[in-house]
Amino acid sequence: MALLSFEIPDELFAGRYPSPQACACALRLAAAIHCYRRGELSHGRAAEIAGLSRAQFIDALTAAGEEAYTLEPDELEHQLAVLAKR
Repeated sequence: MALLSFEIPDELFAGRYPSPQACACALRLAAAIHCYRRGELSHGRAAEIAGLSRAQFIDALTAAGEEAYTLEPDELEHQLAVLAKR
């Protein structure tokens, strides 16, 4: 995995996060949520980037007010058909 490094002024995270590491974790999660929302990453890959399990990432999506699952109309139709056969 690539390592990205950039500087953030102390006043941007001071008082909001207990440490620079906590700020880095929050930024990784925000980036993972952003890329997931754009459809660029799956749950699993976004969770990996955020440093979370898949279940934790889904919980983080919900906490952030994001939809944890999205289905296109044809995917929804297929899933309903599968459920109806049970």
